[in-house]
Amino acid sequence: ANGARISLSDPALLRATGYINGAWTSAKDESEFAVTDPATGEHLISVPAMGAAETADAIEAASAALLGWKGRSCKDRSSVLKNWAGLMLEHQEDLATLITLECGKPLTEARGEVAYAASFVEFYGEEAKRMYGQVLPAPLNDRKLLAVKEPIGVCALITPWNFPAAMITRKAAPALAAGCTTVIKPAEDTPLTALAMAELAERAGVPAGVMNVVTAPKEHAIQVGLELSTNPIVKKLSFTGSTPVGKLLMKQAAGTVKKVSLELGGNAPFLVFEDADLDAAVQGLLASKFRNTGQTCVCTNRVYVQSKVYREFSTKLADKVKHMKVGHGLEEGVVQGPLINSAAVQKVQAHVEDAVSKGATVMTGGNAIRHDSGGSFFEPTVMTGATESMDLASLETFGPVAALFEFETEAQAVEAANNTAVSYTHLRAHETPEHLVCRLLLEKKKKTLR
Repeated sequence: ANGARISLSDPALLRATGYINGAWTSAKDESEFAVTDPATGEHLISVPAMGAAETADAIEAASAALLGWKGRSCKDRSSVLKNWAGLMLEHQEDLATLITLECGKPLTEARGEVAYAASFVEFYGEEAKRMYGQVLPAPLNDRKLLAVKEPIGVCALITPWNFPAAMITRKAAPALAAGCTTVIKPAEDTPLTALAMAELAERAGVPAGVMNVVTAPKEHAIQVGLELSTNPIVKKLSFTGSTPVGKLLMKQAAGTVKKVSLELGGNAPFLVFEDADLDAAVQGLLASKFRNTGQTCVCTNRVYVQSKVYREFSTKLADKVKHMKVGHGLEEGVVQGPLINSAAVQKVQAHVEDAVSKGATVMTGGNAIRHDSGGSFFEPTVMTGATESMDLASLETFGPVAALFEFETEAQAVEAANNTAVSYTHLRAHETPEHLVCRLLLEKKKKTLR
């Protein structure tokens, strides 16, 4: 039966239809697509294969609900959001289970994501009461200039699969707090978490039409994205995902001059200097590189290690990585789950093979895993001898591969770390007249940042 493998304490959180104007809705043509467990490849459940027509309906519903929602007092909206946050924490285990089943991340990480997601709702629930305006100096004495903040209107929110709860709340919570209404298009791999979140939002008191969820398969992504980015009713578009798709959406949104917020690909560096506490540096890199099996936009993609400690650091790192337990995220002790799909495995394998062909050495890992459960697994991997000519130096690997680059001087490390068109960064940044330096410092002794 559809969803039979999914066991939740509250079965009502498992929804298999979209959510438009407060109603659980199928696609107009009744078509569906499968949601699968990336750890096994097994079919979990099917959800509506919605397209442009259903998206337009959701936009119309959000528009109709706008006047009533923005007319609510800030205190009222704050109360609804705090109710939503409380319900998320109350149902943390069920939400975490859904995240693990459709996304693959280990259950411990999934629980953390639910708490993280709820924190956004709590924060913006408080901020809803603090949307202060401003009194501005006027050029004439008989006039007063006031700046009053108003909700921008209907917001289109396109979210990724790697944080199926937190990426929704990080976008939806501030929008709802401001008095905006929303149309959410979750990633095709992870719609179940989004639908469960909508169920809890409804219980929390979010009115019909204020939050809508459109489920769509990959083959409908272009038409849904086009509707969201070109429909004149939509006033704001927020997208987290790949750089090429972000550029396309921005181009499409320009026709109606929408406000656009984009969180795109990364190529983050991690720098280890010779005076670092290497054990602390290894632990820091394990957290930064292998979180969610390397599938986050802030994951380290390039590791720069000073030559004097390069061999020692790489040995320590490889020893830790080779003992990581890989498996289904619901299994006890698993710290590395599957990649999201077979295409992700192929990409990681291609990056490893390209690096090896150009002189890199695999210290541990380096291969796709034929796990007992099936699924899309790749061995946690450490590679030495990485160079700038390799694909993994300029392209986001988005997998469990730590590639170590060697450097001699700080100047070389800074130049290499900043030699990228895009990058999320770690912990500290300081600016010199020549460039912005972004790096993680793990030190034995305190240093003074210039």
